[in-house]
Amino acid sequence: MADNYLERRYDEYLERKAAAEKAKRTAWKKRLDAYRKHLAETALITENSSKPEIKKP
Repeated sequence: MADNYLERRYDEYLERKAAAEKAKRTAWKKRLDAYRKHLAETALITENSSKPEIKKP
Protein backbone atom coordinates (compact mmCIF):
# COMPACT_ATOMS: atom_id res chain seq x y z
CA MET A 1 0.00 0.00 0.00
CA ALA A 2 2.79 2.41 0.82
CA ASP A 3 4.40 1.83 -2.57
CA ASN A 4 1.19 2.70 -4.41
CA TYR A 5 0.81 5.83 -2.30
CA LEU A 6 4.37 6.93 -2.99
CA GLU A 7 4.06 6.19 -6.69
CA ARG A 8 0.82 8.16 -6.91
CA ARG A 9 2.34 11.09 -5.04
CA TYR A 10 5.39 11.05 -7.32
CA ASP A 11 3.21 10.93 -10.44
CA GLU A 12 1.20 13.91 -9.14
CA TYR A 13 4.45 15.75 -8.48
CA LEU A 14 5.64 15.10 -12.04
CA GLU A 15 2.32 16.35 -13.43
CA ARG A 16 2.56 19.56 -11.39
CA LYS A 17 6.16 20.01 -12.45
CA ALA A 18 5.28 19.56 -16.14
CA ALA A 19 2.37 22.01 -15.86
CA ALA A 20 4.60 24.60 -14.21
CA GLU A 21 7.25 24.18 -16.91
CA LYS A 22 4.64 24.57 -19.65
CA ALA A 23 3.29 27.74 -18.01
CA LYS A 24 6.83 29.09 -17.75
CA ARG A 25 7.49 28.46 -21.46
CA THR A 26 4.16 30.03 -22.41
CA ALA A 27 4.90 33.15 -20.37
CA TRP A 28 8.37 33.39 -21.92
CA LYS A 29 6.94 33.13 -25.43
CA LYS A 30 4.36 35.80 -24.65
CA ARG A 31 7.06 38.19 -23.39
CA LEU A 32 9.27 37.45 -26.39
CA ASP A 33 6.42 38.13 -28.83
CA ALA A 34 5.66 41.44 -27.10
CA TYR A 35 9.35 42.41 -27.29
CA ARG A 36 9.53 41.54 -31.00
CA LYS A 37 6.41 43.62 -31.62
CA HIS A 38 7.96 46.53 -29.73
CA LEU A 39 11.16 46.26 -31.79
CA ALA A 40 9.19 46.23 -35.03
CA GLU A 41 7.22 49.32 -33.99
CA THR A 42 10.40 51.11 -32.98
CA ALA A 43 12.05 50.22 -36.28
CA LEU A 44 9.09 51.62 -38.22
CA ILE A 45 9.16 54.83 -36.22
CA THR A 46 12.87 55.36 -36.79
CA GLU A 47 12.53 54.69 -40.52
CA ASN A 48 9.72 57.23 -40.88
CA SER A 49 11.18 60.08 -38.85
CA SER A 50 14.51 61.72 -38.35
CA LYS A 51 14.01 61.93 -34.58
CA PRO A 52 13.27 58.57 -33.00
CA GLU A 53 10.37 58.48 -30.59
CA ILE A 54 10.50 56.19 -27.61
CA LYS A 55 7.19 54.72 -26.55
CA LYS A 56 6.78 53.53 -23.04
CA PRO A 57 5.08 50.11 -22.86
